[in-house]
Amino acid sequence: MSGLPRGWKRRTGTAACALALALGAAGPAAGHPPKGRQAASLADRPEVPARLTVGPGGRDLRLAGDLTEGVAVRVAAILAAHPQIARLHLTSDGGLVEEGAAIGALVAARGLSTYVPDACASACTLIFVRGRTRYLATGGRLGFHAPYEIGARGRMRPVDSAPERAAYRAAGLPVAFVTRALAVPPAGIWIPTAGELRAAGIVTEVVGPDRFPDSTLDADPSASGARAAILRSLPILRQAEAAGLDPIARRYRDGYVAGRPEAVAAADLRRMAASYLQRRFRAADDGVVRALGHRILATLRRTETQDAAACGILAAGDLVALDARLRAEGPASHGLAPLLARTQAARPNGADASATVPDAAPPADCAARIAETRHALDLPPRESAAALRALFLAGPQQILASRAGP
Repeated sequence: MSGLPRGWKRRTGTAACALALALGAAGPAAGHPPKGRQAASLADRPEVPARLTVGPGGRDLRLAGDLTEGVAVRVAAILAAHPQIARLHLTSDGGLVEEGAAIGALVAARGLSTYVPDACASACTLIFVRGRTRYLATGGRLGFHAPYEIGARGRMRPVDSAPERAAYRAAGLPVAFVTRALAVPPAGIWIPTAGELRAAGIVTEVVGPDRFPDSTLDADPSASGARAAILRSLPILRQAEAAGLDPIARRYRDGYVAGRPEAVAAADLRRMAASYLQRRFRAADDGVVRALGHRILATLRRTETQDAAACGILAAGDLVALDARLRAEGPASHGLAPLLARTQAARPNGADASATVPDAAPPADCAARIAETRHALDLPPRESAAALRALFLAGPQQILASRAGP
């Protein structure tokens, strides 16, 4: 399965890459560890053995986690049992070089395509580059550095990178690219841009989230995993009670199991979150609604001169977009969370509050909505809150009725 010595324990990956990949392409420069972190402390991160699952329809094999001993044998067994598999999804910080090289050999022998929906680093790249066609999701990252061994006291010890160099060159990678990748010390990381990866032929195509089945729950498809993924994507829902969050997580997980594209999953999640926020704020007291109105007006004014399309979305009452805008203003911003905390838990509409969620209303005219919001805030408190509810917190029935016309 591999041209490397049996039982080899060379590594590239998990100790050095976890934090750097989390920082993205704008993270630490190649060859330098992240500031404030020492290589020895990074090496203490526990390994998470790769989870392997066959996707819906049996055409996708998903690998998520570290390349620990034996993972290549597990991959071989799954490929033998599922000859229809055509594509391997990869989400891994790396691990044992032998395992990565062995899986890469399987990929090449089977003529599989490889796809990175999020991040693939170090030994994981030995798998990715063997793909017949190599796809990278928009915003996805590939990370490269030299191999190492774990020496005394758990410290990383650089080793000769000739086997990795040979593996990369056998996959057709340009000499200049391989030289740069393996010049990065074990404690560093090089995350090339998508343009660099395309120019060097490492990536065949950069694809959008509508291309392949969703991989966001590959590492943990459980109910708790779905909740965690949702909260990472939409932190405003950390203020949601179980009755509000659980139906959203259930529907999100069901869609993942069914194999819906990530773009569809994201759009559905936003609709469900928007519906939940609408219910919470619609039932809030007048003071909270007026405070929300002030936040909306201030954001509309700032956005109008910069991005008319975004302003129109906010003007239509998209509270998910408003929360994202507010959080982007600075690290100390908590978005709508402080206001949402002042509302009462929303009661689900029927058995499952997320079962029927209308499409978002079409973007409203931004300048007109700014004027309407300013006028609403000038009214006496009770009338002001009622006007703001009508402008931004219309319930599903009101939205559908407005679309139907007179």
